[in-house]
Amino acid sequence: MSTPYPFTAIVGQDDLRLGLLLNAVSPAVGGVLVRGEKGTAKSTAVRALAALMPEVSVVPGCRFSCDPASPDPACPDGPHADAAGVPRPARTVELPVGASEDRLVGALDIERALSEGVKAFEPGLLADAHRGILYVDEVNLLHDHLVDLLLDAAAMGASYVEREGVSVRHAARFLLVGTMNPEEGELRPQLLDRFGLTVEVSASRDTDERVEVVRRRLAYDDDPEGFAARWAEEEGALRERIAAARALLPRVVLGDGVLRQIAATCAAFEVDGMRADIVMARTATALAAWAGREEVTADDVRQAALLALPHRRRRNPFDAPGLDEDKLDQTLDEAGGDRGQDDDDPDPGPDGGGDGGGGGGGVPPQADGEDRTPPRADGGADDTPSQAPEGAPDAPGRPAGGEQRPVAAAEPFRTKTLSVPGLGEGAAGRRSRARTEHGRTTGSRRPEGALTKLHLAATVRAAAPHQRVRGRVGRGLVVRRDDLRQATREGREGNLVLFVVDASGSMAARQRMSAVKGAVLSLLLDAYQRRDKVGLVTFRGREAEVALPPTSSVDAAAARLESLPTGGRTPLAAGLLKAHDVLRVERLRDPSRRPLLVVVTDGRATGGPEPVALAGRAGRLHRSEGTASVVVDCETGYVRLGLAGELARELGGTAVTLDELRADAIAGLVKDVTAAGRAA
Repeated sequence: MSTPYPFTAIVGQDDLRLGLLLNAVSPAVGGVLVRGEKGTAKSTAVRALAALMPEVSVVPGCRFSCDPASPDPACPDGPHADAAGVPRPARTVELPVGASEDRLVGALDIERALSEGVKAFEPGLLADAHRGILYVDEVNLLHDHLVDLLLDAAAMGASYVEREGVSVRHAARFLLVGTMNPEEGELRPQLLDRFGLTVEVSASRDTDERVEVVRRRLAYDDDPEGFAARWAEEEGALRERIAAARALLPRVVLGDGVLRQIAATCAAFEVDGMRADIVMARTATALAAWAGREEVTADDVRQAALLALPHRRRRNPFDAPGLDEDKLDQTLDEAGGDRGQDDDDPDPGPDGGGDGGGGGGGVPPQADGEDRTPPRADGGADDTPSQAPEGAPDAPGRPAGGEQRPVAAAEPFRTKTLSVPGLGEGAAGRRSRARTEHGRTTGSRRPEGALTKLHLAATVRAAAPHQRVRGRVGRGLVVRRDDLRQATREGREGNLVLFVVDASGSMAARQRMSAVKGAVLSLLLDAYQRRDKVGLVTFRGREAEVALPPTSSVDAAAARLESLPTGGRTPLAAGLLKAHDVLRVERLRDPSRRPLLVVVTDGRATGGPEPVALAGRAGRLHRSEGTASVVVDCETGYVRLGLAGELARELGGTAVTLDELRADAIAGLVKDVTAAGRAA
């Protein structure tokens, strides 16, 4: 076994180390989610923590790590009466992103269960992690149903495996640690809430600190055993401190005044539910034990808030994480908190009270998006190209080069459901119909490999004609492997939603672009809720560009959209061809994820020879490859040319106006985005 990097040798990352240590002191805190950019010692710290955990005593031969002092009465390997314990180190079990449900929770041998009546159970990773650490790297990339199973087990302290009426339960209490890079997509708010604490990590910008990181890492790589030996004394001291804090924890007093501060803080920050209050109480108690105190103070409450609340304030992917620390201090003071410092002192607190990963930035003020530009009398202001003649002075409010400054997006709204027709087999999601492991049963088939979802009725029908030959006795049904049938299920998949946004002069009027950005923002929010990947292509001037390659991070797409400049001609064909290139590459990377092309434009094409005909040919190219598409028609005014509708026909898709895109518009208008194409 390779020598882990010493926990005490990690440079900086105070919040990360504190969050892990508090969970080591009190696993009831509920685990920790570590958010941060790549290369910030997230995985190193988690793996190093296992060496600091106290040894556990287990029942010999028990696959579920039962404690001989209080064995699980429902243990599948039990009963364990008067069993002698054997000590072993605490385990760190890693859950890979591509793990199956059976690998996580375990699997039953359904064939033996049906034919022999034997509960032959193979434990999964949850059983391996019992009384240890379960580490999930890139937890945001894990399938949602696996995250649900994982967090349910962490909350209940037990795992349940059920297959067609055969049930197995075993204990599963572990310290849950998840790491993620927010650039690759966010977890849903309801899943974020299930993690006890969260910390934000980033690489230090201090030169001396970065030098020390490199120096220690190189020394470790050259001689892992020797490097670990140099830190053995510090590791031993930290291990003893964890053990002392665990012993002190039951004696720590959580007074009524402190409980009022916790409740007032959660109410002030409008946190949903009561889980935040409970986690804050447990975290503050662990902080007091870690400091060697038997009473929780206001400083403990403050630090607990910075660790337990930032991720619970995210209501949608566009909300910024973090807490307003001034508001936090004011709330604690009003609730009777005296943190032992001068009210005029801006220092947030002693001993690294810091930002606790929240960053202290709070939620930035929302731009109202109000446009005060007076409209033209003829109603055509929004169709005026914004590209100034070369050498002409720039118009007020317009940067040099003929482009307008970015405008704020209008308020997002709930959109119509746009879906890809047919039946896919892509990643689990909530947009289009697909064959999935989870969903309603639609039929049966012979199993290919291990049987996971038994179709009982089909199995009985397959076995029934052979009972006389098999010598059936009494009322028993003789079932053989050839009779078993796998259930086929239909659920929903996530798609790749590629936005192609017109940022040209005809779209650049402030009122129109604000509405367009609001519509795209609404579609991005819908894509987040439906587990889609998103990409963003924009076109203006003479060319198109990939503003955001396909990603699971819709907040990254929203940020690019917010800063999108406008102005110039309308190279519509270039935008469609660039989208075609993006989809071609994505089909090679992930053939099972089906694309949905969303073109946001008024349909006008300018620049180059025969721009309209060129755009039509580009549209037919997408149609020939069967790409589902929607054109969001942004044309306004009394006189409309209907060019967006023509483009939709070339694409083989359908066109919707900005008003029709709203969910409360005409019912069923966008049920099938390619119905028009099939009719044509």
